[in-house]
Amino acid sequence: MSRPLRLLAVHAHPDDESSKGAASMAFYVARGERVRVVSCTGGERGDVLNPRLVDDPDVLRDLPAFRRREMARAQEILGIEHTWLGFVDSGLPEGDPLPPLPDGCFALEPLDVTTEALVRVIREFRPHVVTTYDENGGYPHPDHIMCHVVSLAAFRAAGDPEAFPHAGEPWQPLKLYYNQTLSAARVRAFHEELTDRGLESPFASWMERWKDRVDRTTTTRVPAGEYFETRNRALLAHATQIDPDGAWFGIPLEVERDVWPTEDFEAACSYVPIVEGENDLFGGLGDGQQADALAARALAGELDIVYDEIKEA
Repeated sequence: MSRPLRLLAVHAHPDDESSKGAASMAFYVARGERVRVVSCTGGERGDVLNPRLVDDPDVLRDLPAFRRREMARAQEILGIEHTWLGFVDSGLPEGDPLPPLPDGCFALEPLDVTTEALVRVIREFRPHVVTTYDENGGYPHPDHIMCHVVSLAAFRAAGDPEAFPHAGEPWQPLKLYYNQTLSAARVRAFHEELTDRGLESPFASWMERWKDRVDRTTTTRVPAGEYFETRNRALLAHATQIDPDGAWFGIPLEVERDVWPTEDFEAACSYVPIVEGENDLFGGLGDGQQADALAARALAGELDIVYDEIKEA
């Protein structure tokens, strides 16, 4: 029996893992690979977005504990492993001018502290592939941008024996990807299909806001349509953050599978070539044993980065 491949998905808050790449994670779990999610913060400053729970006494009593239970349920649904990195949600500042971020929050932590924490996870789990957010955070939440910065720093440092020597034996992941599922092209395709079918589209206002939006490069489309229902169940597990009557569920599954049956990613850095039309985050790595051998070569300096499109935050 071949050794499983290992995927590490680094996210800012609990619920982010279920809205970005969840179907792909379920796809890989079903294929027999190991998947772990890192939640950098506990989502302590998140708003309650489900009107059914705004006045719920359990939520009001202890939102952080409630969100931990939600994450445990989503983890069970997706079949993944999970690690809390242990930092505190920065919140999403609003106003003009924007207020300062709260003391002690994730976005204000020293980079060496946050990077070492993630390097420890990487060296323990030894992923072949890491996914995270692009330099814009997917959207400009300070924790999402910090998540990008920390993921990039840890991807580079994990294989360096001189970096954080007390954080475990060095390990070099082979590929780094950005989640790009929520693209303007994808949303536009759903809006047009729903309109053509005479169905109500939840994206009419999005079309106006995104009319000048330029999509980033998509290099990799994972055929995860079979697991969209699993993704939806994981999303609903985050009951405080997801309105079951909201836009997330405004597309019938059969329409979604017909129109856009993939979850999409942007390759940022890789020790193996990224082929045109790639449909597997583990593409080019072989099985787990072969990928371990490639990682060992990268660690020894015998394998160079051959694809690098990293942009700094």
